[in-house]
Amino acid sequence: MPNRLARSTSPYLRQHADNPVDWYEWGEEAFAEARRRDVPLLVSIGYAACHWCHVMAHESFEDERVAAVMNSRFVNVKVDREERPDLDAAYMAATQAMTGQGGWPMTVFATPEGDPFFCGTYFPPVPVAGRPAFGQVLEALSRAWRERRDEVRGGAAELLAHLGGGAAAPAAGQAGAEDGPGAEEDDAAALDLAAVARVSDLAVEALAPAYDAEHGGFGGAPKFPPSTTLEWLLRRHARTGDDRALAMAEGTLEAMARGGMADQVGGGFARYAVDATWTVPHFEKMLEDNAILLRVYAHWWRSTGSDLARRVVEGTADWLLRDLRTPEGAFASSLDADTDGVEGATYVWDRETLDEALGAEDGAWAAELLGVTAEGTFEAGTSVLQLRQDPAPGDEVRFARVRRALLRARGERPQPARDDKVVATWNGLAIAALAEAGAMLERREWVAAAVDAARVLDTVHTLEGGDGLLRLARTSRDGAVGTAPGVLTDYAAVAEGFLVLAGVTGDPHWSTRASALLDTVLARFRAPGHGFRDTADDQTDPVVARLATRPDVADGPSAAGRSAAAGALLARAALTGSATDRRAAELALAGPLSIAHQHPRAVAWALATAEAVLDGPREVAVLGRADDPGRVALARAAVRSPAPGLVLAQGDPDEVAEDPAAVGLLRDRPLVGGRAAAYVCRGFVCDRPTTDPGALRVSLA
Repeated sequence: MPNRLARSTSPYLRQHADNPVDWYEWGEEAFAEARRRDVPLLVSIGYAACHWCHVMAHESFEDERVAAVMNSRFVNVKVDREERPDLDAAYMAATQAMTGQGGWPMTVFATPEGDPFFCGTYFPPVPVAGRPAFGQVLEALSRAWRERRDEVRGGAAELLAHLGGGAAAPAAGQAGAEDGPGAEEDDAAALDLAAVARVSDLAVEALAPAYDAEHGGFGGAPKFPPSTTLEWLLRRHARTGDDRALAMAEGTLEAMARGGMADQVGGGFARYAVDATWTVPHFEKMLEDNAILLRVYAHWWRSTGSDLARRVVEGTADWLLRDLRTPEGAFASSLDADTDGVEGATYVWDRETLDEALGAEDGAWAAELLGVTAEGTFEAGTSVLQLRQDPAPGDEVRFARVRRALLRARGERPQPARDDKVVATWNGLAIAALAEAGAMLERREWVAAAVDAARVLDTVHTLEGGDGLLRLARTSRDGAVGTAPGVLTDYAAVAEGFLVLAGVTGDPHWSTRASALLDTVLARFRAPGHGFRDTADDQTDPVVARLATRPDVADGPSAAGRSAAAGALLARAALTGSATDRRAAELALAGPLSIAHQHPRAVAWALATAEAVLDGPREVAVLGRADDPGRVALARAAVRSPAPGLVLAQGDPDEVAEDPAAVGLLRDRPLVGGRAAAYVCRGFVCDRPTTDPGALRVSLA
């Protein structure tokens, strides 16, 4: 019979619904059962596209004998890390503190109160490579709980003290060394802009030695797309003309786009490359990565006009709409790395399968162009497709025909499973990317898709709280909202997505809803000192509160909550003139920027946001009738400007005058000679309005 997970909204949890393990979801029901039976919790954390999570599930959780031991001696809890990033981060900190490493699947043994006393990752069914068998771990920890209870609880208490002691936040008003340039609590500006500019200079110097000039990227294998770092480098080049920053960004963007991590047939990118040359990917495809990369490649295109960048943008956006769009109009979380238990089976080719799909002549041509060799670049003589050089002039039409044929043939193969839950953060990133790229490249269907996804978040994921604040749920599935509350990155990414959408469409509804979310951030996520907490002060899980008292400032594949909130608040400040928002953004950046000169990749989104601070950011108001070609042309010129963090608002002057909720940037901005006009402000100073898109481009250069 299916276990409790059959009722879950998480596809990852539902994957385990037929396990013989008596799984619980995280919550009081599991804690109460552990207390009643006087047994520990076994908390297993993973996500739907995780290859080794599937392996451990097949080896252990589907085994009747292993399940019997788990059920008799533990209360077993399954957690989807994508639903509960707060819990995942807390237990990851414990796992790393105890073992020196972390990853997924994550396996945590905890007291009935949730306090960890033993942590690990994957455990095999038999001892291998220095890892004990999972059965041995179960037996040893069960015996320790029965026979050495005081020692076990003492170890948990020591771990909690270690985690809490190293993370205590400063009291309000105390600015320590980590609070960065100009972070004193007074009435002056939160950041010293000259000091921030020096930090940006030093960060480039620190980053350069890690750059792989031969293959692109930073460091060695495995290589993850350094998305936030690339956005920072493009913004720095746009602000300063730094050719070295552009070279590192372009070298990495081109290498990723031409290697096997990029899906040369279907568009989009796999999670990461297992090697240093971007040749062999780990095949899972994540909305998070692709939403960010779509925006970064769009920014590369607008900075340089690169044909390769445009092709990547088009391929990635089309893949998002084709393969990740849900029936409700939002975007699913990921595609699995495995197909029928075999990693990459959907994606790899050899000469025989190429010839079957294309015929012998086109098959031979495609094999040479796409790097399909007799030896293979993957397993069992198969190859991952690469495009190390473009087709010869005149072969573009042939290449397009070949790609279509390969995509059709691949579509007839078994397909990887899709995790179709909707995650607020990642949909916010996708909304921003599709809206911006669609406006740049005049692809209305992308902007329409961004609007559809925003409507799902606005109707399914949000509700008014009892305190009058707008609350955001982290996940939904099939139009049903999940139980996990939104975390800081959800609020910040959705708010930024809504602000970008408002700028592109001119619909004030989206700026109003973004503002409501940011009001909640300021009211419920402020931390003592200068930063933000990752969870709302009235929605923090008690276990998370005990394990982690201060959020990590480090940016990962996407922005950390603190940096993301700073970016969204900076954008609202530019739209409204709010000094409170600007100061909150700058104070939130101070801590990450204090370590940027040593660890630039760890705080890359904070550096990218700092580039916007240094550039202004530029504020562009475009006024005219919605159907006025002049307004459309001016808005397009603004969107295509590479100015870091540029904020765009557009509207009809008559409608703005009648709307008390219209953003301040649009107010008191008349047409010029009856024609649509653009007003540009920067650093509290505004230029004369212009009706000429060419003049606007020059002023934004």
